[in-house]
Amino acid sequence: MAGEFDEIRGRLEQIAEELADLAIQRLRESIDAGGTELPVDEKRLTRARRAVEKAVHLLEEPDDHRDDFD
Repeated sequence: MAGEFDEIRGRLEQIAEELADLAIQRLRESIDAGGTELPVDEKRLTRARRAVEKAVHLLEEPDDHRDDFD
C-alpha cells in the first residue's frame, strides 16, 4: 500500500501552489490599483490553500511523520 496516495498528494500540492499564485496575483493587483487593504478573495484563497496543504499532510505515509506522535 506504500505510496497509494502519491498521485493525489501530488495533485493537491499543485493545487496549493495554484492557490498561492492566485493569492499573490490578487495582492499585486490590489497594490497596483492603490489599494490599502487586503483583497477579500486573497484571504479566502489563503484559507483554501492551507486546507489543501492540511489534506496533503493527512495523506502522507505514516512513516513520514512518525516522530509527530512520539
